[in-house]
Amino acid sequence: MSSNQNYLSQHFLGIVIVLQVILYLTLFLNYPLARAIIGIGYLTFIPGYILVRLLKLDSLNMIESVLYSVGFSVVFLMFSGLIFNQFGYLLNLSFPLSTMPLSLFINTLIIIGAGFVQLQQKRKRPIIQAPGLKFSRSTLLLVLIPVLSIIGAYYLNSTGNNIILLITIISIAVLFAVGVFYGKSTKFYAFAILMIAIALLMHVSLVSNYILPYGGDSPVELFVFQNTAQAGHWNATFSIPSDEAYGRYNAMLSITVLPTVYSSMLGIDGTWVYKIIYPLIFALVPVGLYQLWQPYINKKLAFIAAFLFMAQSTFFTEMLALNRQMIGELFFVLLLLTLLNKNVKHEGKFVAFAIFSFGLIFSHYALAEIFLFLIFAAWITAAIYLKRPSFNLQLSMIAFFFVAMFLWYIYSSGAVVFDSFISFTGYISAQLGEFFNPASRGITVLSGLGLAESPSFLNAISRGVAYLTQIFIVLGVIGLFRKKIPFRFSRDYAIFSMLTVVLLILLLLVPGLANALSMTRFYHILLMILAPFCAIGIWMVAGYISKRNTELTCLVLAVMVVTPYFLFQTNFVYEVAGTESWSVPLSGYRMNPTLLYGSLGFIESYSVHGAKWISSYVPYEYNLVGDNALYTALPAYGLIYRGYIKELTPTVPLVSGEFVYLSYISINFEPQTSNGTIPRLVNQTSVVYSNGATEVRYVP
Repeated sequence: MSSNQNYLSQHFLGIVIVLQVILYLTLFLNYPLARAIIGIGYLTFIPGYILVRLLKLDSLNMIESVLYSVGFSVVFLMFSGLIFNQFGYLLNLSFPLSTMPLSLFINTLIIIGAGFVQLQQKRKRPIIQAPGLKFSRSTLLLVLIPVLSIIGAYYLNSTGNNIILLITIISIAVLFAVGVFYGKSTKFYAFAILMIAIALLMHVSLVSNYILPYGGDSPVELFVFQNTAQAGHWNATFSIPSDEAYGRYNAMLSITVLPTVYSSMLGIDGTWVYKIIYPLIFALVPVGLYQLWQPYINKKLAFIAAFLFMAQSTFFTEMLALNRQMIGELFFVLLLLTLLNKNVKHEGKFVAFAIFSFGLIFSHYALAEIFLFLIFAAWITAAIYLKRPSFNLQLSMIAFFFVAMFLWYIYSSGAVVFDSFISFTGYISAQLGEFFNPASRGITVLSGLGLAESPSFLNAISRGVAYLTQIFIVLGVIGLFRKKIPFRFSRDYAIFSMLTVVLLILLLLVPGLANALSMTRFYHILLMILAPFCAIGIWMVAGYISKRNTELTCLVLAVMVVTPYFLFQTNFVYEVAGTESWSVPLSGYRMNPTLLYGSLGFIESYSVHGAKWISSYVPYEYNLVGDNALYTALPAYGLIYRGYIKELTPTVPLVSGEFVYLSYISINFEPQTSNGTIPRLVNQTSVVYSNGATEVRYVP
C-alpha cells in the first residue's frame, strides 16, 4: 500500500475531524463555494468508506472500494435523515431536517464511526489493495474532457455558441477510439469511463440555470423535495392522499430526504443538487458496470460495452429528468456486483446486499420491482430447472428484499406505491385484448420493430446503426448459450442475461407493458445486463471475417459501429448537417419552440419569475388556469400542486374570478403555432402581472 494510503489509515479520525471543522467554519463564515466543494466529497464518500472498513470488506479492489463507499454513503444519508426525521421529536425538534440539527446529528454519527475505524486499525489489514491511480499526462488529458464539457455548457449559456460542446463530443469519440487501440490504455479504463460519463452528463445538465424536464419527472421531483426542505420535515404521507402519482414520488427518499440532506448541510439550492450532485453520483454507474463485466470478458470489450451504454441517448438526456432513477441505478449495479463478486465473504455479502437493497427500495419503485423479478426468476431457474441452487443468490436474500420492499411501500405515502403496482397489473391484463394490434405497443416500440416511418434520411441511417448494435447483442447472447465464444460468464450472470432477453421480448409482445415505464428507459435498464453481448457479437463477426487477426478486426469493427452510434445519439451529426435535432445543448438555439418549450419542457427565467409571483400573490388553489407551465415551472419553482391547476386549452371554460397563467411559449410562440386560439380566449381578461414574456391575467 502506498504511503498516502498508510497516512489515511493511520490518521483517519483526525482527517474526519479536520473536514468537519472546515465545514462548520465555512457555514459560520458564509463561504458557500468552499462549503459545497468540500461537503460534496465529504458526505458522498467518507460515511461509506467508514462502513466499508467496519464491515471488513477486505477483498475489494480500489474501484470497488470507491463504488461501495459512495453507495454506502448515499444509503447512510437517506437512512440517517429518515431516523432523525422520525425521532427528532424526542429532542423537541419541529424541523429536524433543518441545517444545524441535521448537521450535528450526521456529523456525530460519522465521528463515532471514524472512531471505531481508528480503534480497529491495528488489528486489520488495509482495505484498498490495488495501487492508486498515478498522476500522469494521460490522467490530465482525461480530466480535460469533463472540464471542456463544463466550460462549453457555460459558454453556450452566455453566448449561445455551441462550438466548445461540439469539440467535446468529437474529443470523446477520439478518446474512445484511442482507448480501444492503444495497448497501455487498459489501466486507465475505469477513470476514462468516469470522465466520459461526467462530460456527457454535464454537457446537458449545465445548460440553463434550471432543471431540464426533457419530458420527464424532474419538476415534480423538485416539488416534493422542496416541500420537504421548506418544512424541515418529511411527511410519510403526501398532503393529498388521493393523488397516487405524487404519493409515489413522496415515498422515495432519493428525492425527498436525500436532496434535503445535501441542500441543508451544504447550503446548495435544490436545482443545483439535481443538476450537479446527482449526475456526479450517476456517473459511477458505467464504472460499476465496467467492473461487473470485465471479469467475464477482457478489459477492452468491457470498455467498449461501457461506452455503448453511455452512448445511448437515454443515459445523458432522459435520465437527467429522472433523479430518483439515477440514484436507483447506482444501487441496481451495486446489488449485481455484490451478488456476483465471489471474493466477498458470505457474511459481508449479505450485509452489503441488505444495505444496497434499502438504497434501491428508497430510491425507485419500478427498478426495485424489476430487480425483484430478476433475482426471484433467477433463483427459480437455478433451483428448479437446473437442479442446482445458486452459490451467490440465496433464498434468504430474496425474502429479505421482498419483505423490505413491500413493508416500505405499504408504510409510506398511504401505500400508494403498493396500490399502483396492483393497478399496473390490472392495466396490463386489460391490454391483453389488444395483443394482435401493433399500435397498442406505442410509437417507440414500433420504431424498434421497424414499423414506424423514419422522418429523414439521416434518421434512417441512425436507426440502422442502432439496429446493428442490437443485432450484435442478439449474436452475443446466442454465442453465450451455444458456447461458441471463449468468454465464460458465471452461471448467475448467464441466467440474468436469459431473463433480460425474455423481459425484452415481453416488452415487444405484451400490449401496454413498455408504456408503463417507457421503452427507452426499459432498454437503457436492460443494457446494464446486455451491453457486453454487443461487444461479444462484434468479436464473433470479426472471427468470421478474419480468423488470424480476430482481435484487431474486432477493435476496428467496434470503432466503426459504436462511434457513429455515439455521434448520432448525441445528435452531433444532425447539428453539423443542419437538420432536425433533439439535442437541447447542441441545437436548442434553432429548435422548434413547440418541441423545446412544449415537448421537452425547457424552462427559462421569465416563466420561473412568473411562477414565483403566482405562489406569493395569487390565491391559486383551484383558482388557476395554466398553460404548458403546469407541467414545468409552476410545480418546480412556484411550488404549486398540479391538482390545483386547470389546464388551458382552446375549449377550456374560464370562470369569473380565475387567474390565467401564460408562460413564455404562450406569449411568444402560440400565436404562430395555434392560430392565436389560446391568446384570443383570454384577451378580455385583465393583466395583473407581466415581466415581458410571462403574464398573469385575471378573469373579470
